[in-house]
Amino acid sequence: MVYTRFEQQELILRDELAIDRTRLANERTFLAYVRTALALAIVGGTCIHLFPNSRPLFSLGILFFIAAAVCLAIGTWKTVAMTKQIQLLRKHPR
Repeated sequence: MVYTRFEQQELILRDELAIDRTRLANERTFLAYVRTALALAIVGGTCIHLFPNSRPLFSLGILFFIAAAVCLAIGTWKTVAMTKQIQLLRKHPR
């Protein structure tokens, strides 16, 4: 578990505030992943829409869509994992 070196049984205000800041940073990071995925999808859609007859650029657009999906999946996975760690820390501070 995270922070196992601390033996304190209950959280004080400073610890609660630190956990809240961590939760907000986690949300902000997830929104950055979503923003990046959206930008990649927009570039992919633009390549597909503007160059439907150009095989290399059409393929590049498809690759951008795949990169957007991967970026969103990684961001979601990391956010869920960190949220579980934060909840575990809040329930069991030891």
